[in-house]
Amino acid sequence: MRVAGILPEDAPNPRVEQAERLKLMPIPVMGLVSQPSLEDTDTVGLGYGQDARGYSEMTASVTYTVWRNPIDRSDPVNLADLDEQTRRAIEDVPPRPRPAWLVEQVQRMRYPQLWDAVRTTWHRDSSERSSARSMLVDHVNYILMNQYRQELGPSGNPWDQPAPALTDLMVNGQVRVLVNGVEVPGTEVDTDPFVYGIGAELAGGGIVTSVLPRAELKRIQIQFTTRR
Repeated sequence: MRVAGILPEDAPNPRVEQAERLKLMPIPVMGLVSQPSLEDTDTVGLGYGQDARGYSEMTASVTYTVWRNPIDRSDPVNLADLDEQTRRAIEDVPPRPRPAWLVEQVQRMRYPQLWDAVRTTWHRDSSERSSARSMLVDHVNYILMNQYRQELGPSGNPWDQPAPALTDLMVNGQVRVLVNGVEVPGTEVDTDPFVYGIGAELAGGGIVTSVLPRAELKRIQIQFTTRR
């Protein structure tokens, strides 16, 4: 969620409009099961494709806040490792009132975020491109390219790095995944040093995938459930 310009104190929360857009999703949006170390903050992105027949595909992406010590949220271990520019952006309070939702959003930047951690993807027409294997590869590559580019190459400028080259040959299709309490066939990517990926087909149509940082895996229970 990005907000630009000077906002009045009574500016509407964009999550309200976001929730209305999510109603367009033809299938339920999935997330990880409720657990102490993760907080679902209603940060959900929606992407879609259209053609002459209407919507051809939709993807809902859920972001979480990580609490490394959920019992004591004031524990410094919960703080993210921020660069100086981000830290200044959080600490510099403007001399004008801001919407409460914006203040909350800025303060949340102090803590580690699992951006686009869980995706629910729907395709109107089935194809190889819409398979769980293909969707998982796309999701893993997206996270690597946007969050780990600097780690993937020697250049000081992360945008100079080549795009990740994970392919479906690196996907293991012989795993089981819990979805709404039921064990179903799944696929995983367990070969990357930075992230772990897993996904499955949904009984009602569509695909759920999750890409998580290895550094946080020990804190996360990887089971999917329908978001309410």
